[in-house]
Amino acid sequence: MTLTEQLKEFADNSVKRHPGEAQDTMRNAIEALQATDILANATKTGDQFPAITLPNAKGEQVALEALLQEGKVVLTFYRGGWCPYCNIALKALQNALPEIKAKGATLVAITPETPDNTLSTHEKNELDFEVLTSENNELARSLGLVYELPENLVALYKKFGIDLVESQGNEANELPIAATYIIEQNGKISYHYLAEDYKLRADPLEIIAAL
Repeated sequence: MTLTEQLKEFADNSVKRHPGEAQDTMRNAIEALQATDILANATKTGDQFPAITLPNAKGEQVALEALLQEGKVVLTFYRGGWCPYCNIALKALQNALPEIKAKGATLVAITPETPDNTLSTHEKNELDFEVLTSENNELARSLGLVYELPENLVALYKKFGIDLVESQGNEANELPIAATYIIEQNGKISYHYLAEDYKLRADPLEIIAAL
């Protein structure tokens, strides 16, 4: 199955696992975000991507500039290792990594998770690409991708055992929307995928076609 098909299948099963009020809470949060202008104001194709240096799971500093010297960079955001849709997407990207590399590109994932948590996510999903921490969602914020979760959704997540304070090391209850960029060697963005619905992600087939 394609990533898009995998995500849809998981979402359909989630409706059966968590019916009623839980579904209403999650759906209402997505619809409220869709009613904002977050996509209109987000960084997109044609824009210049900012110069960044962020720590990986081992605490090593990784500079975008250095990666771009080797070729294009595919940069994707994920919410955290607690998010099943993120894990499905990360595994799909890992499976597509040989084709991404064959196109001369480097794959990088960005998350607000702390380095300790990114190490767990990295190991759990057996990832062979860099996973970098953007503390307090600073990079996503600079790109216009950050939103604050409504209180009832935060409470629902806690019922599910999802602790954003533990995941991110702050109490902001903020997350990045689903976003993936292809960055050219000159720093210009040549492809973007943005979605307010966390159940949707850029499909690796589309990313590879755009490289």
